[in-house]
Amino acid sequence: MSFFNNTPDICRVQLSRRSFIGLVFFSGLASLAPTPVFGAIRDCISSERSLLLYNPNTRESLHTTYWSNGRYVQRALGDINHIMRDRRTGEIKQIDTRLLDLLYAIGTELKTQEPFHIISGYRSSRTNELLRKRGKGAAKHSLHIQGEAADIRLPGCRLSSLRRVAFNLKGGGVGYYRRDRFIHIDVGPIRYWSGRRTRKAKK
Repeated sequence: MSFFNNTPDICRVQLSRRSFIGLVFFSGLASLAPTPVFGAIRDCISSERSLLLYNPNTRESLHTTYWSNGRYVQRALGDINHIMRDRRTGEIKQIDTRLLDLLYAIGTELKTQEPFHIISGYRSSRTNELLRKRGKGAAKHSLHIQGEAADIRLPGCRLSSLRRVAFNLKGGGVGYYRRDRFIHIDVGPIRYWSGRRTRKAKK
């Protein structure tokens, strides 16, 4: 099943409990033991998972199938790690596959043909500290440093709609930065915030 589908308006999505199904993802490359990491979307079980990414900082694009025949595709993961590298230092880190699955789930729910714009992916400790000193709101123990977070936007989709879909998937944290025109997603504890204000999700 292809990740990219023809849909006139990618943001007119009706979200409900009935539209979600439990989907089992794999928690790491070394193990094939299934671990449910978040309640995922309808009809998302597929023999292939693909992502279309664009890095506006480097102007690089990538369309790759990172999951096929029941396992992650090593070469594709390497390509994703590269496009999501620290743009300031050039350092590359393995991006958590749970984050890729979360991106895939968001894209599938939105039925989009547009690439996710990766405003920030992996962030080295040095870059993170630089941003903190400049007052850019970077957390001291940012999950970007672990390759577990990304700041994204999606052309043709209202930022509020992107935030709503990401939050309803409950794959981790969701931050809303309207002024800077991106949302933050990560695979840490479920929580949400706008700007620097953080709230834990209600159970």
